[in-house]
Amino acid sequence: MDMRRVTIHCLPWNVFYAGAVVGLCGIAGWIDWERDMRKELPSLYVMRGTLARRGPDDEGAWVTEHAGIMHRRLVVVDPAGGGQPMVRERNGHTFVITYNGELYNTDDIRSDLQVRGWQFQSHSDTEVLLTSYMEWGAGCVSRLNGIFAFGIWEEQSQTLFLARDRLGVKPLFYTRRGMALVFASEPKALLACPIVPAQVDAEGLAEVFVMGPSRTPGHGVFKDVEELKPGCWLLHSRAGTRTGCYWKLESHEHPDSFDRTLETVRDLFEDTVQRQLVSDVPVCTLLSGGVDSSAVSALAARSYRARGQQLVTYSVDYAGSDLYFRPDAFEPDPDAPWARRVSSFLDTDHRAVLLDNRDLAGALEDVVRARDMPGMADVDSSLLLFCKEIKKAATVALSGECADELFAGYPWFRRQEDLEGWTFPWMRRLETRTRLFSRELSALINAERYAAQRYREAMEEVPALPGEEPVAARMRQVSYLTLTRFMPTLLDRKDRMSMACGLEVRVPYCDHRLVEYVWNVPWAMKNHQDREKGVLRRALQGLLPEDVLWRKKAPYPKTHDPLYTAVVGRAVLDILDDPSSPLLPFVDRAAVRNLAETESLAAGFDVPWFGQLMRGPQMLAYLIEVNFWLKDYEVSVV
Repeated sequence: MDMRRVTIHCLPWNVFYAGAVVGLCGIAGWIDWERDMRKELPSLYVMRGTLARRGPDDEGAWVTEHAGIMHRRLVVVDPAGGGQPMVRERNGHTFVITYNGELYNTDDIRSDLQVRGWQFQSHSDTEVLLTSYMEWGAGCVSRLNGIFAFGIWEEQSQTLFLARDRLGVKPLFYTRRGMALVFASEPKALLACPIVPAQVDAEGLAEVFVMGPSRTPGHGVFKDVEELKPGCWLLHSRAGTRTGCYWKLESHEHPDSFDRTLETVRDLFEDTVQRQLVSDVPVCTLLSGGVDSSAVSALAARSYRARGQQLVTYSVDYAGSDLYFRPDAFEPDPDAPWARRVSSFLDTDHRAVLLDNRDLAGALEDVVRARDMPGMADVDSSLLLFCKEIKKAATVALSGECADELFAGYPWFRRQEDLEGWTFPWMRRLETRTRLFSRELSALINAERYAAQRYREAMEEVPALPGEEPVAARMRQVSYLTLTRFMPTLLDRKDRMSMACGLEVRVPYCDHRLVEYVWNVPWAMKNHQDREKGVLRRALQGLLPEDVLWRKKAPYPKTHDPLYTAVVGRAVLDILDDPSSPLLPFVDRAAVRNLAETESLAAGFDVPWFGQLMRGPQMLAYLIEVNFWLKDYEVSVV
C-alpha cells in the first residue's frame, strides 16, 4: 500500500498565488500545445479575475508549459485544507484539480478510498474528489452525489478531464480553437482569453431572440462556445477531444405501492436536506411560504433545533405589492403572509427583504453581466438584489427550486391547450416576439422553424416506457421537456445571481437519487387528488400545517407596480431614440415603440411569452438586456 502514499502540494513551485482577496468558486483553464502558457500569465490572470465574485475568499493558479489552471474560491468547508488548484502526486504523476461545487457524500467516498489505502491530509471534498479520479479515473463521477463542475489536468499524459453534475446545477463552458481548449465556469472568463472573440452567428441570434431566456442544451450562444451538458464528461489530449455521458434519465416500471412510494420520497428528501446542511459557514433557507421551500425549511429548522440553534429564513417582496398585486391563474396569492405563517410555525429567525422597483430596473445591466447574456429580466434582478441582502449574514442557502419540474407543479401539466400544443409550453405565442423582429432578423432566422427543430430534438430524446397508456406517456414527455429544457434556465438563474454575490445556493430537489426515483412514479400517483405535486404533498404529511401543505402553487414573485413598467418603457424609448443602439438592426422600431408607449402593455401579453411571469414589462426589460449585452460585450455578428 505504500504506493498510495502521496504528497499534497498546496503551493508548488509552479503555482502563482496572490493570497486571499475579497471578490464563489470559479474555475478556468487554458490548454494549448502551440503556446507556452507561462508566457500567457497576464491573460490567465485576467480570465481568473472575471470570476472574482464567484470566489471572494481565495485565489490560486497552476501553470506549466502547455496548461494554465485557475481558481477562485468561496470557503464553505475546510478553510485551511481546501485551497485550489490542488495538486497531488503519485508515482511521478502530477494531478491538478480546479473544482466548483459541493459533494454531499464526501465521507462515504473517503471511507471507500481509505479502505483502498489512500491517506488524507484535510477534510475537504476537493481532496476526496481529486483522489477519486486518481483511483477510478473517469468512472469516479458515477460515485459522486453533489453539485459540481471540475477540471483535472494530468501533467505527464498531458490530458484534461472535465465533468459536470447530473442535473447541471453548476455551469461549465468551453471552446476549442485549433490545438487549444479553454474552459471556465462562465463565458466571461472564456471571452477574456485573447483567442476567444465575442461573436454570434445566426444560430446564436436564434438562441437569444427565439429560445431566450432559455437555451438549447450544450449551446453557449457565443460562436463556437459550448456548455458541457449535464451528466457529461470531456477528455482532451493531443489526440483530440472526446465527450460522453455518464448519467441520463431511464424509464422503467415503478414497482412500489402508493404507500411505499410516499415513504421513499419522504426518506430520500429528508436524507438529501440533511446532507446539504453540512457547512463550516452560516446556512439559511429561502422561504416563500409555498410547500417546496417550506418543506426544506422545516427539515432544516428541525436539525437546527436539535443543535440548540435557530434557523434563519429569508423571503422577498416588492415595495407597493400590497397595493398593486392582482391574483390570476399564474399567481393566485401573495407570498408574504404565507412566509410569516410558516416562519412562526417553525420558529425561525425570519427576515423579509423588500425590493425597490427602481433598483429592480437599475439592476438589469448587472444581471446581464452575471449571466453573460440576456436572461429573465426583473425575475433575475430581483434574485440578484435578494442574494446581496442574504450574503450580508450568510454564505450558504438552501432553496426549494426544481420541485415543480420534478413533481409536475407547473400549469402546463394541466392545461389541455399546452398538452396538445406540441411545442415548448413555456414559450407561448411565439408571434408576440416575432412581430417585434426587424425584416433583416426575420430573414436571417426563421423563428418558427428554429423552435420546431429544437422541440423535435428534445422529443426524440425522451426515454419512452413501452406500453405506457397515452395520457401517462404524454405527461412523461412534458416532464422530460421541463426537466431538460426549462429547469436549466432556472438553475442558470439561481447559480449566476447567487454566485455574483458570493452566495452558494443549494437545491435539494435536484438530488439525482430523488430525481431518478420520482421520474418513474406513475402519473396517477404524481397527480394524487388531482393536485399539482400531489404525491409530494402527501409524502410531507405531518411536516407542515395542512393549509400550507395544500396551498395552491405560486411562482417566484414578480412586481406588479406600474412604476417598474414606466421605468423600463422609458428606457426602451431612449434606446430607440439613440441611432447608435446595437439593438436597432434586430427590431421593428415602430412595433417596439408602440409596445413601450402602451400604458397597460396588455395587448398581446394576456399570456406570458415565457414561463409564468414574463409578460409585457418583461419583454421590454429583455430588449434592454439584449441592447446592453450587444454593447457591453462588444458582440459582433458573423
